[in-house]
Amino acid sequence: MPTPPIATRLPADTATVMTAQVAIIGAGPAGLMAAEVLSAAGVAVHVFDAMPSVGRKFLLAGKGGLNLTHAEAFDHFVTRYHAAQDRVEPWLRDFGPQQVRDWADGLGVQTFVGTSRRVFPAEMKAAPLLRAWLRRLRHPPSGGVPVRFHMRHRWLGWQDPPDTANDQHADASPTRSAITFHLESPAGPVRVQALAAVLALGGASWPRLGSDGAWAPLLAAHGVRVMPLVAANCGFDVAGPDDAGWTPFFSQRHAGHPFKSVAIRVQDAAGQVLFQRLGEFVATATGVEGSLIYAASHLLREQIAAHGRATLWLDLLPARTPEQVLAALKTPRGTQSLSNHLRRQLGLEGIKTALLNELLPRQTLQNQELLTQAIKGLPIDLIRTRPVAEAISSAGGVALDELDDGLQLRRLPGVFCAGEMLDWEAPTGGYLLTACLASGVRAARGVQGWLAGQR
Repeated sequence: MPTPPIATRLPADTATVMTAQVAIIGAGPAGLMAAEVLSAAGVAVHVFDAMPSVGRKFLLAGKGGLNLTHAEAFDHFVTRYHAAQDRVEPWLRDFGPQQVRDWADGLGVQTFVGTSRRVFPAEMKAAPLLRAWLRRLRHPPSGGVPVRFHMRHRWLGWQDPPDTANDQHADASPTRSAITFHLESPAGPVRVQALAAVLALGGASWPRLGSDGAWAPLLAAHGVRVMPLVAANCGFDVAGPDDAGWTPFFSQRHAGHPFKSVAIRVQDAAGQVLFQRLGEFVATATGVEGSLIYAASHLLREQIAAHGRATLWLDLLPARTPEQVLAALKTPRGTQSLSNHLRRQLGLEGIKTALLNELLPRQTLQNQELLTQAIKGLPIDLIRTRPVAEAISSAGGVALDELDDGLQLRRLPGVFCAGEMLDWEAPTGGYLLTACLASGVRAARGVQGWLAGQR
C-alpha cells in the first residue's frame, strides 16, 4: 500500500503540495519511534519538524550522560507516572524498560545499569545512538520503507481540518478522507495530504529546541481538551525571610552551590508524609533546583496551586538522629563561634550553615533544642515554580480521555498523538524517555489499525 511522495511546485501565490501515506509532525523520540514502527511495517512515512535537525532536545538532554530508562522492578516503575499510571501502564507493557534496552542493543548501542539503577548507553552519549537510529530509519532492513525527513517545516494546523467526531458519536465509523496539513518551510507554504498523521510536538519546556507548546491552541480550536502546560521537573522560587526570597548576601555567595547528603520530605496539611528521599539539590539565585527537588516537583507544584505556597522540609543530617544532634550541640563549645561548633561537632559547614543563618532567627540559633529541630527538619517555603521554559519537562497537554487506546484523537479521526504533548508526567531517571518511546510505539500501532480500515 505504500504511496510514493508527490511534490508539486505550484505558482508563487500557492503552496507546494505533497502527498504521503503517513505524516509525522515532530522529530523527537516519540515521533522517531512511531516512524520506525511504521517503516518496519512497510508504511511510507514522512517526518516534518520545525527545527534544522532531528532530536535536538534529545541530544541536549543526553549531553551529560543519556539516561535511557530505569532498571527498577516494573511494578514500581509504573507508579512514577502518578495520576496517569492507569493510561501509561499499557504502553509500557508493550514497550517498557527492557524493550528500550533491547532496542538500543539492536542499534549496536550497549547499555549498563548504574549504581542508582538508571540505565545508560556504554558511551554515555546521545549522539552515537541518534546517528545509528537515523541510519536505520533512512536505510531500514529488508521489508522496511525508508523514512523521509523534512526539516524547517513548521506545522500551522490543518488547511482542511479532518472531520470532527462529536461527543455523542465518538465511536462511530471514522471518516476515510485524507487529512491536509498546512506547514511553513523556507521555500514557502506547504500542504501535506496524508491518510493518517501522528502529532509528536513535545511539551513547552526548552522552547529554543522546538518544544514551544504552539500546537495547543491549534488543537483546542477543534474542540480537543488541552490541559494547561506547566513546569515539571523544575526549580522553585523560595519565599525566604519576610517573603522576599533569598537575601542578597545568601544568593550572591551560595547560588550554584549544592546541598549534598541531605533528605527532603513533603507532607500534606494534616502532617502525613507524601514524599521523603535522600539525595542532593542546588541553591539558585532565587530558590532551589536539582534532582531531589525534581522528584518532588509535582507535589510541590500542586500544593502551590492549591494554597499559594508549599513547604519543603529539609534534613541537613539524615545520617544522625535528633538525639545525636542534640548531644553534639550540648558539647561545651567554650569560646568557639557557633559556626565552628557546628563544623567540629556535626560536620555542618558551608551552604548548610549559611542556610541555617539565612532562615532562622537568632533566638532559635542559640536554643539547642530548637536548633536540633531545625537541623533535622528545616522548613523552606516555596511560592512558585520557575517558568516552564526553564523546566526539564512539562505537565499538561492533550487530555488522555480525548484519545482512544491507540492514541487517536476521538474528535479528529486519523490524527494520533504521542510523547510529551500528552497530559502525563514523570520524574527524571529514564521514565520520561521510556514513556515517550512507548507512546510512539502505541500511536504507530494505532495508525496501522487505522490504515487497515482504509483498504
